[in-house]
Order: sequence, then C-alpha cells, then structure tokens
Amino acid sequence: MFKPAGILACGLAVLAGCTTAPREAAKPPHAAKAGPPDWELSPTAKPAPTPPPTIVEPPRETITVPAPGAAPEVKWLSLNRWREERRLGELRRVAVMPLESYALATPHGLLIVTVGSRTAYWDGLDLRLGFAPQLIDGQVFVHVLDVRKNFEPLLRGFDVPAKTNRAIVIDPGHGGSNAGARSVADGRLEKEFTLDWARRLAPLLEERGWRVGLTRTNDATVSLADRVAVAEQQGADLFLSLHFNSSGLGEREQAGLETYCLTPAGMPSSLTRDYPDIPSQVFPNNAYDEQNLQYAVRLHRALLAVNGDVDRGVRRARFPGVLRGQRRPAVLVEGGYLSNLDEARRIGDPAHRQRLAEAVAGALAARMENGR
Repeated sequence: MFKPAGILACGLAVLAGCTTAPREAAKPPHAAKAGPPDWELSPTAKPAPTPPPTIVEPPRETITVPAPGAAPEVKWLSLNRWREERRLGELRRVAVMPLESYALATPHGLLIVTVGSRTAYWDGLDLRLGFAPQLIDGQVFVHVLDVRKNFEPLLRGFDVPAKTNRAIVIDPGHGGSNAGARSVADGRLEKEFTLDWARRLAPLLEERGWRVGLTRTNDATVSLADRVAVAEQQGADLFLSLHFNSSGLGEREQAGLETYCLTPAGMPSSLTRDYPDIPSQVFPNNAYDEQNLQYAVRLHRALLAVNGDVDRGVRRARFPGVLRGQRRPAVLVEGGYLSNLDEARRIGDPAHRQRLAEAVAGALAARMENGR
C-alpha cells in the first residue's frame, strides 16, 4: 500500500485520544517515482513544482487569479482558524518525524495534512493538494485554494443526484491507431481493456437509471475534441474517461489506482506532461471544480476496494484534453498499471474488469452501494 501506516493508524485513533506520535510521516508526492499517464501522446511525466510560499492570513479575502505571466498571489490560512469557523474538532498532531502531521476530524471524514508535503489524506484516501502546508510560529497554515477547492467540497459531503434520465458519457481511452499501453503479462493493448470495461459498465449504469453513451463502441480512432463533442451532443451530466496506466520508464514496480480531475484555476497541478501548467488559465470544466472532486473521491473509494487498496491518490492535472473542454463534471480514472506484472494479469482477467465495472456502477448509484 502507498500509505504511511503509522500516520493513518494514529490519525484514525484521534477520536479515541491518540497522543503517541508515530515516527513515519507522509512522503511528498515527488518522493515516489511516478510514470507517465497515457492520455495524450507525450513522452514524459513530471510532478508540477510547488511554488515558494508567501505567508499572509486574510481568510475572507477574495482570491484573484493573476494575468498570464504574472507571479501568483499566494495566500494562506491558519488551519486552526478555519476549523474554528467550521466548528470542527480539535487539530491533533499525529506524527513528528520526519515531518509533522496533523489530523482533524470532520463529519465526513478524517483530514490528515503533513507540513511540507502536498500529500494529504481524506477519510483514508490519498488526496493531492495544490500547495504544501506550512508551519509558522507553531501554527499550521494551508493555502486558501486548498481550503476552497479541496477541503470545503469534501466537508459538505456528496450524494449522486437521484434525478431521472441522468446522462453519462463513458470514454474508453485510446482506440484505433492510438493503442495506449501494452500489457507486460500478455502483450494485449490498453485500448482493448478500456473498451471492454466500458461495455461492461454501460448496462450496469442503465439498470441504475442512467442514460448511457460511449465515445467509441469499437476499435476506432477518436480525437480528444470528438470525445468532448460526444458528451456535448448527448447532453451528458457526467463524463468518465477510463484508462489503464504504464510507468513508461521500464519500471515494473509501480502499481495502484489514480483518479484525476481538472486542476482549479490558480493552483498548480499534481502532474504535468510537457504541457504548460499555467495556473491563471481557466477552462470550461473549471466551472465544475467542486463536483469534479466529489465524483473523483467517490469513484476512487469504490475502485480501491477492487484493487486491494493500492492508492496512488486523487490528483489534479491540467493537460488532459478530454477534461478541459467539458461543460459538466468530468473524471479520468487510471485503473491499474499494465507495466506491473501482477496488475497486468488482473487487468487481463475479464472477471476483474467486471468487478471494476460493478464498483463504478455502485459508486454512481443515487446512494453509494456496498459502503460509503
């Protein structure tokens, strides 16, 4: 598992009065080698750099996105002050080495943040922040954008709308001349697995009241723009792009689930792929920042139950063209690594792909099936 067990174990015991600080802390996201996702044809993947912090504390000021080329205006908020305003529980320190970590109980999950790391945990899930929290004069400060775009949407809780005639467009990644990753287990291609996953998912969602469309139903080449256009033409309420991952670096150890939604304006991305990560850019899909994250967390939790809880995080990215232009909530899932022999074998098993489909369908029921 990709979780620091000591922090999570003590964090989960916060309500029981855990006071012993474990000696293991969350690692910054760049500490683990990350291979490139395969959504667009680009050779490299890089963690986005963390901007240097400038500490100020105006919690109610409006955040203004600077003009292109201008330095970002960075603003920070005391986590203690925020939790007092929201009438949440006490902020507890749960680790001191090598970095200090703090836990905060909320009605919808336990939040754990680590000073100097963009990796946080929400109700046990790996959640990537835009900015690493800072410790100033003994107080934990978090960026206002992380509060507004990460903490607040999760604090409000979320249920899938139960309206009738809900529409979803499922996007089986790749297809035709764009084959995607190749399985190290049997040489089969990602485009085949994503299409099968989508075909299994469609009838399960229809049984739960969704009107379902697919961006492709066979081995066809479909441009990113056309995938966005399909969702627009069908009046989709949700867009879900299905993929499988590959390290792209000849490394076979990487494994686990990643779930992506578009980076909010003003915030750096968790990952870039030779795409200019300009925080001031605003895309149509940014109008759905809150729902994007809520759907991503819900789907991520459900799929972790299938992959054995190997968690690589709910992440933010600005470069995936299938997300940027969407005028609806949109999420991209990387359901496992085809470059990892164990995961590739599971992905190649039709029964495993059926379980992935059932997990997504359960998460997109009006109320979560088989758990939270």
